[in-house]
Amino acid sequence: MTILQKKQYEPLTVETAVNLTKELDLFPENSILSCREIGDGNLNYVFHITDSINEKGIIIKQALPYAKVVGESWPLTLKRSTIETNALKKHGEFVPQLVPEVYHSDEDLAITVMEDLSHLTIAREGLIKGQSYPKLSSHIGEYIARTLFSTSDFALHPFEKKRLAVEFSNPELCKITEDLIFTDPFFDHETNDFEPELREDVEAIWKNNALKLEAAKLKLSFITDAEALLHGDLHTGSIFASETETKVIDPEFAFYGPIGFDIGLFIGNLFLHAVSREEAHRAVIFEHIENTWTVFHSVFSELWEQSNLEVYTKVEGYKEYILQKIFSDTLGFAGCELIRRTIGLSHVKDLDGIADKDKRIAAKKQALALGEALILNRNKWNSLTVAITLLGEKTA
Repeated sequence: MTILQKKQYEPLTVETAVNLTKELDLFPENSILSCREIGDGNLNYVFHITDSINEKGIIIKQALPYAKVVGESWPLTLKRSTIETNALKKHGEFVPQLVPEVYHSDEDLAITVMEDLSHLTIAREGLIKGQSYPKLSSHIGEYIARTLFSTSDFALHPFEKKRLAVEFSNPELCKITEDLIFTDPFFDHETNDFEPELREDVEAIWKNNALKLEAAKLKLSFITDAEALLHGDLHTGSIFASETETKVIDPEFAFYGPIGFDIGLFIGNLFLHAVSREEAHRAVIFEHIENTWTVFHSVFSELWEQSNLEVYTKVEGYKEYILQKIFSDTLGFAGCELIRRTIGLSHVKDLDGIADKDKRIAAKKQALALGEALILNRNKWNSLTVAITLLGEKTA
């Protein structure tokens, strides 16, 4: 019996992944196939299968029934694979040039077969190596604007929007976000992970009631504001890039949530990368940070004028109110991302990869201070320049 006929979940191996591609007729008969497991994430297997004769490749991603980073003691739903497939397809309706093409999916096997992006580099890895990716922020600004506006109440009939919100209900992965981004880092929780040299700074966060109050408000927004279909985990490790091309991957955390969340996570990760660089080499990252919002604002405003179904569209001040709310949310979510990636369960190579201990601790202290400032001032600041300037002052 073939893999597809079994209709029963089992983890793929290098051998069975190749057999699966043959069953799906994804390569010509004369192909000579090779396969390697390339997944370095926390939740999935990823197989890269290539044909040396026809120089073609594909990616097979399979969800595991547990968190790979922890083990079988942390079970996870396999439904996230279907969520990811459907999110790629839905977002692909609006920005096909910015997401990988999906060739096949199977809910029982929890797999997504998609376009090979091996000619590109994971943006986080490239940025750490000094790549600038000149189109990165323009592409992501457009991706965020088009996918979020087009799946919101501004662009959809209420029945269709609510149908999609049900389709993309993703409670288990949302709970991970609720805990690891909005809760655990702000309390003395066992999942937190940080160097002893940061304890004074961390305990100050735990004792800061004003900060925790704002984190609680942001968590409430994440839980209740079903504004648009989010990617849900949009960081520089979820993006493939080159000097001319950008592809967003891994939307298994997709759900209906606040528009500012995707923007905040991406900008927050750019800030994390900025603090990891020597001050003299931060300018290009700061440009990406500001340009992401500039492009988002421009494209979102254009779609607002052209495609908005809301009767209040032409009411003076309404668009500005919506964009200001999104911006404030963006700052707050970025701040939470800075804090959790520094002292929470899941860190980033940008910071942890700094070999010099003193420099690493200094960068992490900067990340925590900036994260706090973004959260506490999210309703006061009107531009990202303020945060960039503050970061410069912290390193002076």
